[in-house]
Amino acid sequence: MRPIDGEVLHFSEDPTIAEFVPHVAATSSEADPYVWAVDAVRAPDYWFPRQCPRAMAWATDSSTRDDVDRLLGAGGTRVHMIEYGWLDALRSVELYAYRFDAIQFTPIGAERHAYVSARAIRPLGPPIRVRDLVELHDEAGIELRVVSNVWPWWSEVIGSTLGFSGIRLRNARPAGSAG
Repeated sequence: MRPIDGEVLHFSEDPTIAEFVPHVAATSSEADPYVWAVDAVRAPDYWFPRQCPRAMAWATDSSTRDDVDRLLGAGGTRVHMIEYGWLDALRSVELYAYRFDAIQFTPIGAERHAYVSARAIRPLGPPIRVRDLVELHDEAGIELRVVSNVWPWWSEVIGSTLGFSGIRLRNARPAGSAG
C-alpha cells in the first residue's frame, strides 16, 4: 500500500476520520501543529499497528558493504524489526490508508521523511483497508525480522552507515530483557 503519483498517505486504525485537523503529535520534535502524511518511499514505515515499536534500516548510496552485509544480510536492502510480543497485533490489526493530494502538503525534515500541512484537510475519498501487513513486506522485498529485543540490533544500526528510522521505540522491551 503506497500512494500513487501526486498523492501522500496517512495510516490509521480509525476508519471514521472525515477531516484531519493539525495537532502537535506527542512524539514530535516539531512545536507547530500539523497534519502528517508520507510518500511512497516512507509508507512502509507505517505498515504496523500504531503503537508497535519498530526499528528499520536500509542501504543508502553511502552505506558500506560491511554494514549492509552485517546488519541487513548479504544482498539485503531494507529490514524492519519488531519484537515477538507485537507479532499477533501485526497480523490482526485493521489498518487504513487515507489518501491526500500531495500539493496540499510540504516536505519536512532534512531527509524529507514526511509531509505536513498546517491546515485542516479532507481525504480524497474513504479510507482504503490495508491488507495483510506481512504480505506487504514480502511483496515490497522488505525483510521483516521478529526478535525478542530490538535494542542490540538498533544500537548497531544507529552507529552504522545505513539509513534508519525508529518509531515508537519507547514501547519496546527494555534493553537486555528477553521473552
